[in-house]
Amino acid sequence: MSPKVLVVDDDRTLLRFLEEYIRALKYDVISASGGAEAIRLAYSHQPDLVVMDVMMPGMDGWETTTRLREMSDVPIILLTAKSSEEDKLRGFELGIDDYITKPFSFAELTARIQAVLNRVRQKPAERRNLIPLGKLVLDLDRCEVRDGEEVILLTPNEFRLLDVLTKNLGKPVSEAQLIREVWGKESSIDTAAVRRYIWLLRKKLEQDPANPRLIITVRGFGYRLELGG
Repeated sequence: MSPKVLVVDDDRTLLRFLEEYIRALKYDVISASGGAEAIRLAYSHQPDLVVMDVMMPGMDGWETTTRLREMSDVPIILLTAKSSEEDKLRGFELGIDDYITKPFSFAELTARIQAVLNRVRQKPAERRNLIPLGKLVLDLDRCEVRDGEEVILLTPNEFRLLDVLTKNLGKPVSEAQLIREVWGKESSIDTAAVRRYIWLLRKKLEQDPANPRLIITVRGFGYRLELGG
C-alpha cells in the first residue's frame, strides 16, 4: 500500500503543484488549505506523513503542529520562507521531523519525504487516537473526554454524537445526518431530541453552555464543532 501524504498550504497554486508532484511519486495524496481542515483530515484519514506550510491565516503551521502532536506521532515536514535558526529550533521543539526553506526544488522535497518515511518504516509511529478540542481531549480508545486529569463522563449516545461532529471538524453537520449516524436510518428520534442531546453535551463540555465556543449552532441546519478556546 502506498504511503498517504497530507499536504497543507493556503496557497492554492502551490498546493495543486505539490499534490500533482507527490502523487507522481506514487504516493496517495490528500490536501487541506488550512490548519483546522488539516486536523480534521488527519483524524479521518490517518496519513503517514504531513507536509505543511507554516505561514497560513487563522491557525498557522505552528499551532497546527501543536494540535497534531496532541493526537498523533505522524511525521511532519514544515515548509517556510523563514530560515532563521530560531524558527527551525521552534519547529523541532514542537516535534517536527524536518524543515524545508522556500524556495525549494522538488528534488529536495522528494529526498526529504523519502528520508522521513524511511525512518518511520524502521520505527513505526504510535497512533494515540487523542483528539484535542481546545482545553479538552477526546480519547477514542477509551471513549471518554478528559479535562486535564479529570474524566468527563458521557453517555454512549453523547459520545457518538461528539464523534460524528469531530469527524467533520469545522464543517456544519445537519440534524438529519446526526440522526442517521448516531441513532441509525430507521430511528424514530426527532430533531428536538438531537437538540436536547446537544444541550446536554454543552453542559458537560462548554465553560458557558449558553454561549458555546465548541459546539456551534448553524441556524436552520445543524451544528459545527470548533476547536474551542
